[in-house]
Amino acid sequence: MSYTINRTITGASVDEVDARTRAALAAKGFGVLTEIDVQATMKKKLDVEMPAYRILGACNPGMAHKAIGMEPRVGAMLPCNVILRAVDGGIEVSAIDPVASMQAIDNADLKAVAAQVRELLGEAVKAI
Repeated sequence: MSYTINRTITGASVDEVDARTRAALAAKGFGVLTEIDVQATMKKKLDVEMPAYRILGACNPGMAHKAIGMEPRVGAMLPCNVILRAVDGGIEVSAIDPVASMQAIDNADLKAVAAQVRELLGEAVKAI
């Protein structure tokens, strides 16, 4: 089982892919709650260079509310992380597969919500 939904974008900068990713997520009802520029953090904290790498914490409020109502501890697995990273040939976008991340919780209703979120995330990644 794959734990991520992946796509490589060619012919675009990380900033362009970032903007396109945010727009695609917004079109599916997600907002970006957190963002970490790992490249900048590693430079600042460790004085090391690395390729572009960003983590966007995306949340669909309606789905998050439904999931938290079913299982309050699910918040430990939120928001859904989407990474953008420079790879040979382009910028890879990877989103966590919420179904895979929810395997540890024995709740069929929650898994159904995770499947809906997976579909929305997959559609967003395809739309980038």
